[in-house]
Amino acid sequence: MAESTGTEERGVRFTLEEIAGAVGDFGTIFPILLGVAIVCPDVNVSHFFLFLAAWYIIAGFYYRLPMPIEPMKAIGAIVIAEGLCAGEIVASGLVVGALFLVLGLVGGMTWIGERIPRSVVRGVQAGLALILLRTSLGYIIPDALFAAVSIAIILIFFVASQRTRVPDVSALLVLGIGLAAGIATQGMPPFRLMPLPALVIPMPADFITGIWDLALPQIPLTLTNAILATSLLTYDLFPKQGVNPDRLSRTIGVMNLVSTPLGGFPMCHGAGGLAAMYRFGARTGGASIVAGIFILVFALAFAPPEVLTLIPFGVFGALLVFVALELGKHSIKTESYLVTGTIAVLTLAIGLTVAFIVGMVLAYVIERRKSAAASRS
Repeated sequence: MAESTGTEERGVRFTLEEIAGAVGDFGTIFPILLGVAIVCPDVNVSHFFLFLAAWYIIAGFYYRLPMPIEPMKAIGAIVIAEGLCAGEIVASGLVVGALFLVLGLVGGMTWIGERIPRSVVRGVQAGLALILLRTSLGYIIPDALFAAVSIAIILIFFVASQRTRVPDVSALLVLGIGLAAGIATQGMPPFRLMPLPALVIPMPADFITGIWDLALPQIPLTLTNAILATSLLTYDLFPKQGVNPDRLSRTIGVMNLVSTPLGGFPMCHGAGGLAAMYRFGARTGGASIVAGIFILVFALAFAPPEVLTLIPFGVFGALLVFVALELGKHSIKTESYLVTGTIAVLTLAIGLTVAFIVGMVLAYVIERRKSAAASRS
């Protein structure tokens, strides 16, 4: 497989390389969406997949680059841990969507991004990783056998993908094994068409929880990883076709304002997803379109809600461990272990929003002391 120099014209191609790259980011998509669907009986996971598929396809044609679409990890992790409801999810999506659409329209992304210390963002990532690890234990302990098999498969593919160009399709494989086991023991679920999306109008109380518990922890992660880091990586990989951060902010805003009121999960882009798709061969928007088609199949397959009950809980626990390790891996790249560690510990003890505020204050206090010491010397 020939390596890309990053200088070819953007476009839409459907080659084996594009297809391989299309599944590069699936490992972090399925655990979060399925985990939310398990703890929230008032959401429909087929609608999650439907809107994710639609925006993957739209992004492929719009950007003509391998642009990932991912569920928002902070919102997903907190919803799974606290069992929040559809109204609160929709409220957070509307707030985050409106904010990033406005920021993208006025060109404010870079200004705000420069004022959130990197150590704070790493702390948010570490705190989310700890939340997911704690939550995963609740799935792993009652179903240790399936959890152990699933974790082993994930580790094998993780090592193989690091050393070779084999795409990491472990999430798909363990889901397939779990579904097969469920069908063998419980039988096939009834065939059912996907219900049409219905408008969800959050109550005022949903906005309070959605902003405090979900939107505030998600905003710094979206600013840095989903927008600024993704934009920078597009210029690294495709120097002639790099994407401006305000443009990414606008698409994130539109995605969430359109989809979440109709049952979609809050979505964003992601530097890690882009890197994974590129590593496995994606070079054009064709990879995103193929990814959308694959995910559309899952939307149809999960139309009967009984499908969720077929998958052993140990599988979900193993997948959540995978996402936690991914977040934790990035969190160690911090400029201040004190700030990052403080946020991580407070996240478990108090909550992510309070931990973020404390971390911001601590980071600025440390920076001011460094500046004062430098001026005295």
